[in-house]
Amino acid sequence: MTVTAETDLYAPVKAFLEDQGYDVKAEIHGCDLVATRGAEPPVIVELKKRFTLDLVLQGVDRLAISDSVYLAVPQPGRKATGPSPLDSDVKKLCRRLGLGLLMVDLGLAEGQRVAVLLDPVPYSPRKDKKRAHRLLGEHARRIGDPNRGGSTRVAIVTAYRQDALRIARMLRDGPLTVAALRKAGAPKDVGPMLLRNVYGWFERVGRGTYALTPAGVQGVEAFAHALAVPSPPPSGGGSGRGHG
Repeated sequence: MTVTAETDLYAPVKAFLEDQGYDVKAEIHGCDLVATRGAEPPVIVELKKRFTLDLVLQGVDRLAISDSVYLAVPQPGRKATGPSPLDSDVKKLCRRLGLGLLMVDLGLAEGQRVAVLLDPVPYSPRKDKKRAHRLLGEHARRIGDPNRGGSTRVAIVTAYRQDALRIARMLRDGPLTVAALRKAGAPKDVGPMLLRNVYGWFERVGRGTYALTPAGVQGVEAFAHALAVPSPPPSGGGSGRGHG
């Protein structure tokens, strides 16, 4: 059943809460729905035809009144656009803000129309130490600032790509052994990088000896801006970098 107005959501949400012993009333000081039960803090529900930033902002504002704030939106149809209440990112946002989330399906029988996707609880996220370590490590290892923030559909110059470019630049004048590359200042993990050959820039032409491929020549040219920075000392490489 298509929801044509926010008021379509009121009756099923009201019935859902009344079945749990709440006294429910609409439009109390700007709140779409306010439910009380004994001495408990009030439950506030904001209704919208779809999940929007305005709805989130309303919910955040209501948290100044009560910790029990829910956002209620319809079950998304097949042709629905925009964020869905079932999206993991939507749930993550609500959870982080301490907001509850209700989904209303007007096509179901009475008493089954409201699904509680999230209850409002204080959010205490655990920091992802591995992600933080990778973030800071990439920032420290990247030479200069060769990218533009907000870029899309372009190859990002990571610390790993910069190291690959340094190796490619050393091979422009001809094949070299891994030992010679290390002596010339290549990253410590030059051997594994040549073997992985992530970008297809290198080829083995002899025992422990590598040359630059045509793709490598193109890579050096395409990423010339990433090479226009001082090279780090030979000890700068590490094997724990991500590719990019």
